[in-house]
Amino acid sequence: MTRRVAVTGIGLLTALGTGHADTWDGLLAGRSAVGPLRGFDPTSLRTRIGAELTGFDPSPYASRRTLRSTTREDELALAGLALAVEDSGVDLAAGDPERLAVFLAGNKEISRPQHLIDGALSVREPDGTARERVLGERMTSSFYPLFYVEGLQAAALFYASQRYQAKGANAYFHGTADAGATAIGRAYRSVRRGESDVALAGGFDTGVSFWTMSKMDGLGVLTDRNERGAEAFRPYDRDRSGSVLGEGAAVLVLEEYGAAAARGARIYAEICGLGSAFDIGGLVTPEPDGAALTAAVVAAGREAGWTAGPDYVATHGCATRLGDASEAAGLRAAFGGGSGAVAASSVKPAIGHLVAAAGAANVAIGALSVHHGGVPPTLNLTDPDPDCDLDWVPNESRELPVRSALALARGLEGQNVAVALRAA
Repeated sequence: MTRRVAVTGIGLLTALGTGHADTWDGLLAGRSAVGPLRGFDPTSLRTRIGAELTGFDPSPYASRRTLRSTTREDELALAGLALAVEDSGVDLAAGDPERLAVFLAGNKEISRPQHLIDGALSVREPDGTARERVLGERMTSSFYPLFYVEGLQAAALFYASQRYQAKGANAYFHGTADAGATAIGRAYRSVRRGESDVALAGGFDTGVSFWTMSKMDGLGVLTDRNERGAEAFRPYDRDRSGSVLGEGAAVLVLEEYGAAAARGARIYAEICGLGSAFDIGGLVTPEPDGAALTAAVVAAGREAGWTAGPDYVATHGCATRLGDASEAAGLRAAFGGGSGAVAASSVKPAIGHLVAAAGAANVAIGALSVHHGGVPPTLNLTDPDPDCDLDWVPNESRELPVRSALALARGLEGQNVAVALRAA
């Protein structure tokens, strides 16, 4: 017998606030956290705006010992996990640790940059050049002792498993928006198939760090209209020019539905379908017809047992010319004649593109829309592009009974993921 999967905890950490209530309220109010970057000097970059977390303190979410070997990415992950577990009210210690799963996604690639800089500067020759031979001679004294430990990509998975004594199924997914949605999809399948009873799943990223910004800045996917500030991020608009990055975490607690209901848990929504497909159009250049997205959406709807489109879609909406147009084409093909009845919106202009956490954030938004009966707007949409013809809920939130929702994520390398949710 196939088991049902309930969303019982939502941990959102975004530039709009700490906890899902702050982010949800900010979204419905039409607020945007996008502004000038202050964490570093962005003068050398084309894009100098983002949605930064200000005043983030990791100490409530991890011990001092743990924080000695974590990067900011790991700290965001631990914060998202703590917020989700607290929100769920589940007593993880009372369950079987071998039935507790953890699936996380990130885009972490290096140790703390300052430790890398300090080490590199210490191995210079007298003439100022850096030599690999000198690095070998001075390695143990030049680099921070935990340099390699803190740089492990999947370190957050270890910290999470250690913190919650999770000994069950686990995996780490590395990538962009698709990674976080895939982590939640894997968790859904784990609970649904009986592999786990409880799963912690989601994504985290520091998109506005210099390391990430410098990579994305050269790909041509970010806007360079810094003078427009929060109005620069314009999904589905004729005047769109690219994304604005943000940082944060989005983590869910998933439980077997019957057990969650029996303990009186608040069930935000039920995850009921998952679909994924690959776009072979090219790196950062999806196929114009959005066929891979169509395939992912159809697969998720088929597994959910839908005979019509969902009430709401939390879209990818990255504000690139081809990305938005292909997304709209893919959705129209998936929903056919019913596409006009579907409300869809992108929350990225409010919280920034959270990179590896973006897809997970969309799943959280989908669950909250089902729970609260409302949908957030797509900000800055003043001149809709005819090539993106759908109801994008422009600029103002909308009260709407949402019985079914779909969360989308698209990766830079062609991945397309769709997660289906319905009312509990």
